[in-house]
Amino acid sequence: MASAKEILRELLLRYPCLEKCAADIVAARDALLCGFRSGAKLLLCGNGGSAADSEHMAAELLKGFRRDRAVGPGAVPEKLRSHLQGALPAIPLPSFVAPLTAFANDCDPDYAFAQLVLALGRSGDMLFSISTSGNSANVLRANETARALGLTVLGLSGESGGKMAATCDVCIRVPERETYRIQELHLPVYHALCAAVEADFFRED
Repeated sequence: MASAKEILRELLLRYPCLEKCAADIVAARDALLCGFRSGAKLLLCGNGGSAADSEHMAAELLKGFRRDRAVGPGAVPEKLRSHLQGALPAIPLPSFVAPLTAFANDCDPDYAFAQLVLALGRSGDMLFSISTSGNSANVLRANETARALGLTVLGLSGESGGKMAATCDVCIRVPERETYRIQELHLPVYHALCAAVEADFFRED
């Protein structure tokens, strides 16, 4: 099975256009590895297709993706271990339908993700924000709140990065401008990130 470095090399072979943002992809991978190694959790957010991508990325971290993930001894009783898989803590904020819509209705929709970051994020955690335009107001407010709380903010956007780029510690700007084309490149990027992190944490002997 490919190593973390080999996975990113394969990504660039399949999508040569991503060479333009290769350094940021590597930086995002390193930030994820550093965060998870320190016990941090990952929050994710986005709207529409990017909300779906947030949930998709979280799913690849919360269970086995490309590898079998044995649960270590002592974590849970033996009778449970054989039915479970190793996991990394990832929370897709768009899944919180009731609190998001309650806050949007009662308070301010632009701050709905920010409210969840405030509630769930702790210094040292990470936020992975996805916005094709880079200008989604609720994503920008979430990033600003995350940075104020001491979270590492990682972004995935289109070519310009929009306003979001300035609110991220690392912003991966895929080289497309149309929404659907940006989304087509977002998928292989976050798949590669998840596979690279998995390869580091769940090594096969």
